[in-house]
Amino acid sequence: MRVRVVLVRHGESRWNVEERYQGQADSGLTARGHEQAETAAAVLAARFGAADLVLSSDLPRARDTAEAYAGPAGLPVREDPRLREIDVGAWNGRTFAEVATAYPVQLAAFERGEDVRRGGGETFAELRERVWTALTEAAEEVGAGTLLAFAHGGPIRVAAAAALRVPPPGQRGFAPPVNCSLTVLDYHGPAGTHALVGYNVPTAPASAGRD
Repeated sequence: MRVRVVLVRHGESRWNVEERYQGQADSGLTARGHEQAETAAAVLAARFGAADLVLSSDLPRARDTAEAYAGPAGLPVREDPRLREIDVGAWNGRTFAEVATAYPVQLAAFERGEDVRRGGGETFAELRERVWTALTEAAEEVGAGTLLAFAHGGPIRVAAAAALRVPPPGQRGFAPPVNCSLTVLDYHGPAGTHALVGYNVPTAPASAGRD
């Protein structure tokens, strides 16, 4: 079997612009984010046509990005909360500068490569398990064809690492995806050797910001 799995990061959000951690909170897309989603939708339609299955994180910034593609094509969007961004707990909504001041020890451990629970939230290992399970279940359902999944920077990084069977914390070797970028995987079944076809391919002018 071969399923083309296309991972799309959401468009620019308000907290991306304000340099705040979002995690599983949501600040909504900016006007620019909606424009990025429309641009990405046109690229997706031209390159992949009508997908066999469209998945989305249930967070509004991802769902709204998915609808820009799926709505005009008349395709349903299936929400899967397992595609949410990593939970950063008490860091949600706080600026990068505020977190650096309030949590210097935890942040330093994270920067050293330790898989800490930032803000008391999830580890990247936990994120990887739930995201890869969601994607492989959906790919097995498709069987052959194209799966589009609209998600977030963290899930896309861990999915790329999982596809290549890079041991944790292998996601640190993958640059954070830019807004509305495409990451393309070829999934070849549970025992297959998967391929990373493209990573962090921009569809619109990039904007700064983390999830």
